[in-house]
This record gives sequence, C-alpha cells and structure tokens, in this order.
Amino acid sequence: MDAVVLEEAGSPRLVDRPRPDPAPGEVLVRIDRVGVDGTDREVVAGAHGRVESSMVLGHEAVGTVADPNGTAFEPGETVVPTVRRPPGDHNEYFRRGEPDMAPMDATVECGIDGADGFMAEFVAVPSEYLLRLPERLAPAGFLVEPLSVTAKALELVEASREPFTWERNRALVLGTGSLGLLTLPVLDDRFEEVYCLGRRDRDDPAVQLAESVGATYVDSRETAVDDVPGAHAPMDLVVEATGHAPHAAESVAALAPNGVAALLGVPTDHEAPVELGELHRELVVGNRALIGSVNAGYSHFEQAVEWLDALPASVVDAFTEHVYPLAEFEAALDRDVIKTAVELDP
Repeated sequence: MDAVVLEEAGSPRLVDRPRPDPAPGEVLVRIDRVGVDGTDREVVAGAHGRVESSMVLGHEAVGTVADPNGTAFEPGETVVPTVRRPPGDHNEYFRRGEPDMAPMDATVECGIDGADGFMAEFVAVPSEYLLRLPERLAPAGFLVEPLSVTAKALELVEASREPFTWERNRALVLGTGSLGLLTLPVLDDRFEEVYCLGRRDRDDPAVQLAESVGATYVDSRETAVDDVPGAHAPMDLVVEATGHAPHAAESVAALAPNGVAALLGVPTDHEAPVELGELHRELVVGNRALIGSVNAGYSHFEQAVEWLDALPASVVDAFTEHVYPLAEFEAALDRDVIKTAVELDP
C-alpha cells in the first residue's frame, strides 16, 4: 500500500508498505482524508516531535472501517482516530482514560512523536481509539482532531473560572492558522464579541473567513497583543494558537480582571526580557489565570463532532477547498492557504 513517511528531516517520501494485519482488538481502517497543519510542517522540518527511524505522517484523519476484526464496529462505518497511544503497556493515564494529560515521556503521538500516523491507505487502530462519525460529515472529518484541541482547552478554561461568575463578554484568538480560525465560530456562540489577531493583509482569505464568522480582525503589525485592551477592550479569554513564545506574557496583559489565557501553540526556544513583577502582579491581583493545553481526550473528540456538525457551510467549504491526491502530498505540505488535506481514497 502507499504511505507517506518521514525518514529524515525535510525529506518525506511516498513509499510502498505492507498492508497492516490488525491484531485482536484492532480495526482495519481505510483512510479517506488526512488534514495537514502547522504541526505536520514542523515535524517534517525536524522542529517538532521525534522520528526514530521512519514514521508515517499525518495526525488529522478520517476513514472507513474495512475490517472490524471482531470489534463492535461495522464494515463501512466512518471513523476518526484519536492521536495518543501508550508507549508499550497501558500506563495510569491511559487506564484512567486521560491520555491527553500524560506527560510526553508517558505517551507517543501518531504522526508526530514516536508512532506512525495516518497518511497511508490502511491503518490498524485499537478500537478504543476510534470514534464514529456521521457519514455526512466524512468530507470534513479530518477537522475533528483540531476541533478536539479547542474542546479540551475550553473545558480547562471553564474549570478554572467555575468557582465564580465569569463574564463572557470578549474573546481574542491569536493566530489565523487553521486552529485559530476553527476556534472562532466556536467562541462566537459563547461570547458577545470575538477578535482575531494575525499578521495577514485584510484581503487575505483567512482574514475574510474570520470576519465572515463575526470576528473583528486585529493586525498585529498595527496593534500588538498587549495593546489590544487600549485599542479595543480587555479580553475575558485569550486563546494563543500560534506557538509564538512572547504571546505567553503578552496574553496576560490583554486580559480583563478575572480573565484567562489558554496557550495551545508549542513554541521553539526563545529568550526575551520579561518584567516578571508586572506579570506576576497582573495574575494575582486581577484573579487572572494562564493555562496550557495539549492534545485531547475521547470526550473532546465527541464534542468536536458536534461542533463540526454545527459549523457554517462557508467555513467547511473554506477548510475543504484545497484537497490533493496522495501523489501530490508535497503540495499539501507546502501550500500557505487556510487548510490543506490529502485524499487517499477519492
């Protein structure tokens, strides 16, 4: 079967691999589409994750059950695989059903860090890591994984504000990549005003999409993150979806009292002077919170399916516009558009 593998940084290849033979408890899945995002590009560049010999790329996938192999699934069902697996036997995080809370030395991530991903014609997936998806959502099913990341982050945000009455007036998303743009319509249903900060010109399709779902665009070349309160208003929620390290401190400066910032992007090393006293003071006296969130659990994937079903058709169209055949996977990795995907079974 065909698969896209990474053997060394910068050199993904289309290769022939044996079709997997599912072990007991595993389901054979024919992969239909695999989404490509910034994490995939960082993995290819060698800036994220771990490739020990060769690894199949891709962590945002949707497929069809080819062989249930004695599990509760049925042939032809549309499914989405989750991303994390235990490195060997199940550890306490996986036994508790909390793989997303495992530290990096207690998990591997398919297509990212230490385990094969899904950019292959067939994959064998343990049944507990598969989620059913309504067939009508299959063309955009690769969006479930990034939406699940937002679902987990918002769950943690809500938990941090649960002890008191939290005002949900204004939310700011940092970044106009696929994760940031997918988060906007989710927040638009929950906040009075939603803002999106990026570094794109106003006629860019990503900016137009952000504005089409009700967000106010803020050009960071004109207004820095910590200047947003003065230019617009303090924010009750900031979602950092770029991995730009200075945003961690700048997000706090953009918060209203009782606000919370959620960091989702994974930064590279970055040294910069930070006035720690002011940062610490803003967190304490303003009852502000700063949380980090990575990956997602099964319940977050379930929430993501509901959100995918509720996305405006214009958003779904924008995210499924650039789908490439497997032979053109390099184009999907190279294009700077709202979203790309690779189709394995047209």
